[in-house]
Parts: sequence; structure tokens; C-alpha cells
Amino acid sequence: MAVGWAKDDAVNDQIQDSVNDEVRRAREALPRGESLEFCEDCGEEIPQARRDALPGVRLCVPCQEEAEKSNPRVSIYNRKGSKDSQLR
Repeated sequence: MAVGWAKDDAVNDQIQDSVNDEVRRAREALPRGESLEFCEDCGEEIPQARRDALPGVRLCVPCQEEAEKSNPRVSIYNRKGSKDSQLR
């Protein structure tokens, strides 16, 4: 299929790049280092199982859920393309 200047699999490359970007972003958002014994927001003890499962955890589950609600991570860059995309 002739697609102009783009390679035949350019759309698949773009999709894979988007997936790779999101995986990288998610990994960078994971906590690192020493886990806290007590939540830095409310002061409640963080269960040992949570500290073992997530190295570097700083919040208890309720505070983490609240933090994720109030600060959703949304990318402002849309790599999906459109009729005005560079893939045209």
C-alpha cells in the first residue's frame, strides 16, 4: 500500500512508541528507596506487606487513593495522529 513518505508500518511504530512512552512514565512514577513505616500524610502505620510489595512507598492505601484522585497523570501530548499528522 502506498502511503507517501511514511514507511508501510509507520502507524504501528507510532503505536509502539506511545506504549513505550507510557510504560516508561509508569515506571518512573513508581516509588523508590526506603519505605516509610508511617504514612507521611496521615501518620497511620503502613502495613509491612505493602512496604514489602512496593519499595519506597510513602503513603497508606487510603491516602494513596486520594492522592491519585486529586492528581491524575494525563499526557498532554497526543501521539495517535490525525488527518493533519506527520504520517500523512
